[in-house]
Amino acid sequence: MTEQAEAFRALADDTRLRILNLLLNTGSELCCCELTDSLEEPQYNVSKHLKILRQAGLIEGGQEGRWVYYSVPKKPDAFRKGLLDSVRSLPETRRLKKDAKNLDRRLSLRHNGKCTLGVLHGQPSGDKNAA
Repeated sequence: MTEQAEAFRALADDTRLRILNLLLNTGSELCCCELTDSLEEPQYNVSKHLKILRQAGLIEGGQEGRWVYYSVPKKPDAFRKGLLDSVRSLPETRRLKKDAKNLDRRLSLRHNGKCTLGVLHGQPSGDKNAA
């Protein structure tokens, strides 16, 4: 039962739910930089939450060069599939809409479909507050 309890504990945090929501709804891999900017959270905080989600088996990650891209498992076990389906069915809140809008803007900065810029959140930007 410990493995299941760990997965439930991983979902018991607003930021981790927001991360999963973005990964589930975008349907593609996202790097920590893109999640950091989309969530408007410090990079160390996002990294900590990614580690917890990964340890719980709710996300997976793979390194490409200097970037680590995260995604939901392609074939989760039945238990995790049920949890991910529950997250997928969360009602769309203002915060989740803002996260998605920030992610769309951040993904438009990709080059050849990949992240190349690193974290932009907290740096001067003409449209950072436009959300």
